[in-house]
Amino acid sequence: MVVDISNSWTKFGLVQGSRLQAVERVETPKLTVGVLAKLDKKYQPRLVVVASVVPKALTAIRKVWHGKQLLVVSATIQLPIRVKYPNPRSIGADRIANAVAAARLYPLPAIAVDSGTAVTFDIISKRKEYLGGVIAPGLNALTDYLHEKTALLPKITISEPRRAIGKSTEEAMRAGAIIGYRGLIRGVTEAIRTELKSKEITVIATGGHAPLIAKGAAFIQHVNPLLTLQGLQFIAEYYESH
Repeated sequence: MVVDISNSWTKFGLVQGSRLQAVERVETPKLTVGVLAKLDKKYQPRLVVVASVVPKALTAIRKVWHGKQLLVVSATIQLPIRVKYPNPRSIGADRIANAVAAARLYPLPAIAVDSGTAVTFDIISKRKEYLGGVIAPGLNALTDYLHEKTALLPKITISEPRRAIGKSTEEAMRAGAIIGYRGLIRGVTEAIRTELKSKEITVIATGGHAPLIAKGAAFIQHVNPLLTLQGLQFIAEYYESH
């Protein structure tokens, strides 16, 4: 079983042979020992591979699965990519998983863009080296901040704007959020491309808002909602073969 624990949601995938199937999705604040014990009984995993950015949730994971049955991913374990980073322990495990999947599945160099609570950019060189990345606020963080810090701006649902020039406050906020977010991602990817001195670079989008953002962004070549879980699968395969 592969488990991706983010701040908002925890995603579970079941690997049988080489086949990965997303099987469960649980709100991370509701991830208790009791919930995990039910999943253990239901699926009876031989090995559990976890990427977590939430220490409290990882504590619950360790209570249910431990010893040889559990592999907690970090940049310091054996990986199918090299990590060229001054402080590897500070890299989020989900970002390592995204980099591993990108290196395995797509032409390099590549940028994995994960749109969640934060939007993260992780860069993998032609030599399958993790080079570092960029972190920016996520789409919900931008819109929620406007609502919380202003007296008159409402909380909006995230969806494609009808036009660039909003004809209402909600339309204006939606245009600013979606079009502005695409501009942020485009600007960061172009800066990375320039720094790498690479004419061709593969951009892969994952995370909850990836399909929406990629819909109007030709510079994103691939959308892969399972990228993180696939990376955990490849890490597990490498771990068991070494």
